[in-house]
Amino acid sequence: MKTIFCTLCVLAFFSLTSFSLSEACEYAGSNIGFITSQTEKAIDAKDHQISRYHTFKALNAIEKSRKQFEACGCDYALDNINESLDNLKKATRTSTLSGSRILLKRALEYALGSLEAIEKHDLHDSKYGSDVLVMNTTGLEIKEKNRIKPSSQAFYKKIDESLIDFDNSLNHLIMSLDCNEAKAYCTKVYENCEQKLLLPDLSEGKKYYNLKTKEIVARAIKKLEEKCD
Repeated sequence: MKTIFCTLCVLAFFSLTSFSLSEACEYAGSNIGFITSQTEKAIDAKDHQISRYHTFKALNAIEKSRKQFEACGCDYALDNINESLDNLKKATRTSTLSGSRILLKRALEYALGSLEAIEKHDLHDSKYGSDVLVMNTTGLEIKEKNRIKPSSQAFYKKIDESLIDFDNSLNHLIMSLDCNEAKAYCTKVYENCEQKLLLPDLSEGKKYYNLKTKEIVARAIKKLEEKCD
């Protein structure tokens, strides 16, 4: 049940985010999906060494994502992910599986807290405070800070257009294949995008391509859950 809840949180992030968030915040939020999935696997592991293996994968993913979190500029998200990192490190030093699980559960909660902070980043930045909806303010400073240059907009638009066929094909695929096959395919593509987004030297174009591909697949997975349940 916990795993399903965490997965839904990450999928919700993709359904709610838009270009109101900076690119760095989008990438940071995207990488949290991999961090939480590895932490969940560490919690569910029956063997201590397997748990440590997944813990280190989550830990390394945070380290690789540090630049995105810092560039995002959300102190709440950064504080939470640092707390998650601290608990993951402590979990690797425990001598028992039960002891590490306590720390891993804390790490997972902080990671999800970081994701929530990124979703509400515009509210944190707003001079009107979190009690006033962003849609009721002009938010000019935020919009200016996160605005994409015209040349970049054209570049990203081309990538978006190139992914339309993939989106249509994927929708056709999940309707024609049986649930297990469709889930296996979507999961493989989703995890491949996660791995690519963790690469430190990935170009901006490839980052954007993999981020948007991941969002498309996340929506497909949500449709599959509705279809197959």
